[in-house]
Amino acid sequence: MARDKGKLRNRSTRITHFQSGHCTGTMTSFLDNMKAMDANRYATKKTIAQGMLDIALLTANASQLKYILQVGEQHQFYKLMLILISLSIVLQLLVGILFVAIGSLNINKQQDQTAAVILNDVILVVVFIISVVNVIISGFGIEYSSQPLRLLDQHEKTP
Repeated sequence: MARDKGKLRNRSTRITHFQSGHCTGTMTSFLDNMKAMDANRYATKKTIAQGMLDIALLTANASQLKYILQVGEQHQFYKLMLILISLSIVLQLLVGILFVAIGSLNINKQQDQTAAVILNDVILVVVFIISVVNVIISGFGIEYSSQPLRLLDQHEKTP
């Protein structure tokens, strides 16, 4: 029992020292390091998530392009859809190239910081344009079915 009281006294002494500020320098630097790590981890997760979404959109556009090319001129908006889907894919490739370029910059240099800000703004505008183009693509309706070439069959049967 006396031994337990000694342990409790040592714990309370450590807690008192911590609360009185003897360890605040160490604790503050530890918390600062944790905040820096969290921001970096957040940025990394955000970049990975954005990359996955970009790949998903590129895959969807490729699938839409395949469908439009299979259906051909029978699609009501064939030329418009072909142009919009192609434009979306080209712009997505451009954004990918710009991401590689911005990733190669050293933001510790003032000149590279300016270039990074400009590239970041350009990427933002291009991503906005990609979003608008894809909303328009969705509005003109690429409809998937189990028989995607049904329009061709109907067109061949009509005199």
